[in-house]
Amino acid sequence: MLAVEALMPERPDFVLSGINHGQNMGEDVLYSGTVAAAMEGLSLGIPSVAISFAGGDLRADVSMLRDQIEPLRKLLKHVISLRPFPEHTLLNINMPPLRGDDILGVRLTRLGKRVYSDSLKPMQDPWGRQIYWIGGGSIAWSGEETSDFRAIQEGYISVTPLHLDLTHHAMLASAETWWPLP
Repeated sequence: MLAVEALMPERPDFVLSGINHGQNMGEDVLYSGTVAAAMEGLSLGIPSVAISFAGGDLRADVSMLRDQIEPLRKLLKHVISLRPFPEHTLLNINMPPLRGDDILGVRLTRLGKRVYSDSLKPMQDPWGRQIYWIGGGSIAWSGEETSDFRAIQEGYISVTPLHLDLTHHAMLASAETWWPLP
């Protein structure tokens, strides 16, 4: 608690991280600074929300973002009214790249899967050494109807509850079938 107290005289009621330009869906949440800031709030016991805009071109998207203020305001008003706020959970919100009036609603979602192809690009660093840039190439998404990317693709705001425990609990429960003890 000292970290929060050093920054602020009073403990905040919520941590709202964002709005990030670019989606934070699927595995992207694992290395997202926006989601990480919400995770830090959650680790301090503060209800936390990460907000991202799933657009691509910042200059073209600025007016669209302004147009989404009202749908986002309504959603955040609902989220901060939750009593109790979901324990040990942060909410990861992704806004679709649409005008506010074109957003069809809000969906509660699960993480989808990001699929890269041709994502390694050989390059040289400033000293002439060979390096490989990861993340180029084309990107596709996969996942169930209830996934975050499907909600965005279909014109909905995606709200994905996340928690800090990345443990694969089903795998632990079935350990006798794959982890024989010596």
